This record gives sequence, C-alpha cells and structure tokens, in this order.
Amino acid sequence: MIKTFPSIETPIIEKGITSKVNLSDKIKDKKVIIFGVPGAFTPTCSEKHMPSYIKLHQQITNKGIDDIYCLSVNDKFVMSAWLLNYTDGHKIIGIADGNGDICKKLNLLVDKSNNFMGMRAKRFSMIVINNFIENTFIEEPGEYKVSSAEHLLTIL
Repeated sequence: MIKTFPSIETPIIEKGITSKVNLSDKIKDKKVIIFGVPGAFTPTCSEKHMPSYIKLHQQITNKGIDDIYCLSVNDKFVMSAWLLNYTDGHKIIGIADGNGDICKKLNLLVDKSNNFMGMRAKRFSMIVINNFIENTFIEEPGEYKVSSAEHLLTIL
C-alpha cells in the first residue's frame, strides 16, 4: 500500500454539485477520512456504511477531521443520485472513481465479475493527513467492521 494519496483528477460531488478536481490538491493541508464502498445503492453500502458516516459526522469532525469522503467505482451521476437519496447526504463528499483509477493506484480495486458487478472498490476506510495516508482499514470479503464510522471513532 502506498503512503501518499495519488494525484489523480476525478469527479467529486459536494453538496449536490459535481466538479472535476485533482483530489490530492483538494485534500492538501487537511485531515480527512476517505471510505470506499463496492457500489452505490448496494445493500451494505446503503443500509450500513454510508449511514454510519452520516450519523457520526459531527462526532468525527469534532475529532479534528475536516471532511469525510465516500469513494465508489461508480460514475458521477450514480454517486450524485446516491448522496441525494439521504436527507443528510450533503455531509459526505462523493468521489466518483468511475474508471477505478484511484483504487488501482491504491491497490484497492477488486474484480466482482462473479457477482455481475465488474471491477469495484474493496470496502475500506482511511485517515489521510496532508495527502499522507496515516491508516488504512480494508475489510475481508463480505465483512463490515473495520471500515465503519464507529471503528474509525475508536482510532481518532
């Protein structure tokens, strides 16, 4: 696993507005959490993972986190619709890693073709400080434990 967040231009969705940015420029001089999900609108991602970060947003930011990002290997339209699906979805910044470029660089891309999903992000979370990846928590297939907001709160 590399320790520096890659310099890659990608669509992000922030408060309903999509823009194409170099993510490493955007998170420079910040302390952020980035969590990755296999897919927007999928059961565990929609019912547990995203809601955990929305629910605990204030407690996480009280620990010195500037922003919380959710990455998925989905296009910007799907990520935008997914965030809008939550009443407080604006608290999370979406990263539409549609081509999986960020996941490839971070070795977090997994082939889920056997489930007819193609290439997707592994379920993960990370703490990134000024583009330096301090901690990365990668779930085993089918698990949801170490990448949850609840787990990250115990680390922060």
